[in-house]
Amino acid sequence: MLKSIEQVQTVDKAQSLYEVDYNLWILSTVEALRKKDFSSLDLENLIDEVLGLSRRDKKKLKSLLKHLIEHFLKLQYWKTERARNQAHWKSEIENFRQLIRDELKDSPSLKPFLKEIYLGCYQDARKLVALRSQLSIDIFPEQPLISFEQSLDENCFPESEI
Repeated sequence: MLKSIEQVQTVDKAQSLYEVDYNLWILSTVEALRKKDFSSLDLENLIDEVLGLSRRDKKKLKSLLKHLIEHFLKLQYWKTERARNQAHWKSEIENFRQLIRDELKDSPSLKPFLKEIYLGCYQDARKLVALRSQLSIDIFPEQPLISFEQSLDENCFPESEI
């Protein structure tokens, strides 16, 4: 599986394989895990990478939630563009909901995290929509008019709920 085990062995001791060739580090780590050769694992970097998976999942969910809220705000408040973009915005709302549900299906323990960051995501989305629409930020309420749970409810759309 490795290109060359010699490559792993000849890496300068001052630098780890992780710093020199990340892909080769991954391959050698997988090989060591398969062989149950735990003594050759670079545990410090392996732990960082495993924790990084959670950070990446959280960043992805945060981004999806922010995009979902942006489209809610566009649909509710960007009246001059609503007629032309309403179908697109609604389909984006459903798309982001589906993506969030898929992520939460794989990691249900992240749902409390999403609830916790909901207000912050709302504030970020509010600023972005104000910039994109060139509407005054004052048009958008400072507090969300729908709850986190409503934002994931496939039957909730701003014009019918707010």
